[in-house]
Amino acid sequence: MDVVLIGAGIMSATLASFLRELEPSWSFQIIERQPDAAMESSNAWNNAGTGHSALCELNYSPQQEDGSITITNAVKVNEQFQVSRQFWAWLTKQKIVKDPSTFIRTTPHMSFVWGEKDVEFLRKRYAALKDHPLFAGMEYSEDLAQIAKWAPLIAIGRKKDQAVAATYALAGTDVNFGSLTRQLIASLEAKGVEVKYETTVTDIKRKKNGKWVVTSSGVNGKKNVVTAKYVFVGAGGGALSLLQSSGIKEIQGFGAFPVSGQFFKTTNPELVQRHNTKVYGKAQVGAPPMSVPHLDSRTVDGEGALLFGPYAGFTPKFLKYGSRYELLGSLRFRNLLPDLHVGLKTLGDGLMTYLISQVFASKKKKFESLLDFMPTADPRDWELITAGQRVQVIRPEGGAKGILQFGTEVITSEDGTMSGLLGASPGASTAAPIMIDVLKRCYPQRYEEWLPKLKQMVPSIGQALSDKPALAKKTLESTAKALKLEA
Repeated sequence: MDVVLIGAGIMSATLASFLRELEPSWSFQIIERQPDAAMESSNAWNNAGTGHSALCELNYSPQQEDGSITITNAVKVNEQFQVSRQFWAWLTKQKIVKDPSTFIRTTPHMSFVWGEKDVEFLRKRYAALKDHPLFAGMEYSEDLAQIAKWAPLIAIGRKKDQAVAATYALAGTDVNFGSLTRQLIASLEAKGVEVKYETTVTDIKRKKNGKWVVTSSGVNGKKNVVTAKYVFVGAGGGALSLLQSSGIKEIQGFGAFPVSGQFFKTTNPELVQRHNTKVYGKAQVGAPPMSVPHLDSRTVDGEGALLFGPYAGFTPKFLKYGSRYELLGSLRFRNLLPDLHVGLKTLGDGLMTYLISQVFASKKKKFESLLDFMPTADPRDWELITAGQRVQVIRPEGGAKGILQFGTEVITSEDGTMSGLLGASPGASTAAPIMIDVLKRCYPQRYEEWLPKLKQMVPSIGQALSDKPALAKKTLESTAKALKLEA
């Protein structure tokens, strides 16, 4: 094979879709341990489905010690999401995805806070973002009556004298990454890409000629061995151990910290019809960025629902359908000290205290945080569900030290014949720009040849929309039209 991709999630599906268009004569194989695509992190019920564009996620625009707001990361995340939107628009125009409403829909994004201190923070954040071309149209209010028009469920029953504030962005989206992934995989299969389901990779070894031998076990233990010029490891929480087994030096010292998640879910039609927004608040002190509380409107395969969470938990599993020995199995001589360093640091910065409090919190205690968002919430309408597993990267830094990294990390071998993705949020929302970066790293000689075709898929490639207001406006409007979204 020219290309073997491990894992049939949004990352592998996106990379394979790019490569299949760029090099239609190449041979491809996708190996997936589950019986279908997108059953782990890409599954719609295993993530919040927020098209992460920093319209509402407050952790992307932190407040500095001097009180100022830094929007650098917010702009970066929005830029990345616009690349994904352009690619999805191209997929729709090419009829690779026949109906965009099957995976994306307009869902306003809101930030909502209470208390004088947080109101002041949101006021400053709005001032920093409102004139930026990628955040055009964002509204702000401290009037509870106006907030009630945007999202009635968070206003009804709230004390009239409570200081509140909200920003509202009509251009937000809700994305069913599971549906998008399955449609991409189906299109790839129709074009001759081989997909092996219920097949688990057991070994990856490099041959003397530089090619890779990927060994896997299928249904009934049937052995599958394939030689590949290039291997991409897009196996979510399973990526670390597979990259370690390959022996590439670039993965040495990397560790991982698994965090599970739960959400309250309701399908009560009356509630679903009254809340059509994604409302994000501020994270608790010590909480990791992906634990920012949010009350989300979701539509998954035609089913409307509201989700509230996430509630962090701990399990030694790296995959939702994985083994309890995955954390132990990831330990190596070179990552023991970085892992230990991060473990001791989390005790001091409040993260471990936060996780322990979340793990042992009762259902009633967890429900109290929903009441902060929705004062009239009734426990009888809500069930607690387990969402997808997230594995945070522990990146080595200076020998014995490590950094707990909340984001995505692309690992690429020196010769560019193997790469893999570690980490979590914003993840799926930025799949297209991340995979373009993989193309650039792993195929530097071919990248310039591919650029004209890539510009058809992503017209703004190589340009920063934030520096070009006219181009930003044109891009937002054109992708909205193609994807049938609000401009």
